[in-house]
Amino acid sequence: MIVNRKNIKRCVNFVGVILFTIHYSLYTVSCGNLRKQTTDESASMQPVGPAFCADSAYQYCQAQCDFGPRTMNSKAHDGCEQWVISKFKGFGLDVIPQKAVLKGYDGTSLNSTNIIASYRPDLKERILLCAHWDSRPWADNDPDEANHKTPVMAANDGASGVAVMLEVARLISKDTLQMGVDFICFDAEDWGVPQWSDANYDGNTWALGSQYWSANLHKKGYKARFGILLDMVGGLGAQFYKEALSVQYASNIVDKVWRAAQVVGYGSFFPTQIGTGVTDDHVPVNTKAKIPTIDIIPYYPNCEQSSFGPTWHTINDDMEHIDKNTLQAVGQTLIQVIYSEK
Repeated sequence: MIVNRKNIKRCVNFVGVILFTIHYSLYTVSCGNLRKQTTDESASMQPVGPAFCADSAYQYCQAQCDFGPRTMNSKAHDGCEQWVISKFKGFGLDVIPQKAVLKGYDGTSLNSTNIIASYRPDLKERILLCAHWDSRPWADNDPDEANHKTPVMAANDGASGVAVMLEVARLISKDTLQMGVDFICFDAEDWGVPQWSDANYDGNTWALGSQYWSANLHKKGYKARFGILLDMVGGLGAQFYKEALSVQYASNIVDKVWRAAQVVGYGSFFPTQIGTGVTDDHVPVNTKAKIPTIDIIPYYPNCEQSSFGPTWHTINDDMEHIDKNTLQAVGQTLIQVIYSEK
């Protein structure tokens, strides 16, 4: 079943989500903590690469939220754009701001910037990491209808993916890897038709920035071995089931990433069951750019408010609901994937 962003439920047990997090947290995160016990399946593999620092990623998430909701055409959006660019440049990466004026579902002109940061752009063999950095303009899934036109802070649904990428960029910038890595912060992902609108639902109103990039690559003939999309990778109680479209487009990359999570001791965050299919930035990257790309996105099968979790598109998507353990699990898994490539 393909789940689009209007397939929502009502969550009645947020306390259960918090308890779920406590149950599945492997340990209290600090920058020096490394990996714990692996499963028998991955026992022959060893953790590689530096320790991901969840404290650092958390601060990058907070810094984005300090600008306020990064909604399209806003001062917060412009300010955060410059901050993200400066951080990548500060790590020594080459940065290309890809500007475009895109059309929203309602005809609004959206001043969009896809931020492309490249580690070792001279290398032919490359890995693509991506996440969206804009905020949802409307908390249209909030339990209180009075909030449905309030902008979302997007600590998880936006900032967390960028924060993890920034920390990965910081770590690899200290090494000389024989693998290039491109980080793309996609814009205008979250301008899809709101639930309160009378407009006909159209899946193409989402992921506008990735649609544009996939049809207008920042470098002619750009290729990557594979891509990994990060979406909502910092939430309390998050588990990352195998997203169905990722399995369809790039099952071998799904297996690679989920195996890496086992090796570094975070298999409980990455169940081997297949979840639902999601309309997200990885779809145009697969279908238009022809780069096999998977989506690391949470699935809450028992949350009635939304299978994306209780804070999705609500005013509660704030820093109070960001979990360093989740950031650590995703970040260390990415480090394992990157440092395992030859």
